[in-house]
Amino acid sequence: MSGERAIADDPVRGRQPRVVVVCGLPGAGKTTVAEHAADRLDAVLLRTDVVRKDLFEDPEYTDAEMRAVYEELLERAAAAVRAGDAAVLDGTFQHRDLRDDAQAVGDDLGVPVTFVKVDCETDVVRERIRERTGDASDADFRIHLQYRESFDDVDREHAVVDNSETLASTREQVTALF
Repeated sequence: MSGERAIADDPVRGRQPRVVVVCGLPGAGKTTVAEHAADRLDAVLLRTDVVRKDLFEDPEYTDAEMRAVYEELLERAAAAVRAGDAAVLDGTFQHRDLRDDAQAVGDDLGVPVTFVKVDCETDVVRERIRERTGDASDADFRIHLQYRESFDDVDREHAVVDNSETLASTREQVTALF
């Protein structure tokens, strides 16, 4: 993607092409935050859970699958930005290199990249995962705990949304960001 022209703001639609990366542990509420951010920004919402199921009929969650999912997610994000849209990316982005790759997409396209980490108290996550129905995510509480052990610190400028309280509280935080 290197060498692509910068994407200008779209005054007709009032949108600013950009990339927003919503990251955090499974069950923390990334999708809740990403959906509200996409609504606020009139952006394309791209979820790793959906991309994974588009690519793999019966996902095995291998490292190779993870890499393929994030590569496709970032390709879709770049296509959205090239079309003049903002893209909100919903995924764990567990490792620094995945966040670096998202930053590189924005840098190559000349658009801002905003990182938002979603936090949530462990007991709240446990209860919310237990209550999930019909969600694209396959992560259970065991996966949440596993990722907690290996999640790389977000060592770049980022906002934090605490999703431990009510939906209204979470939306207020996202509204304040966007």
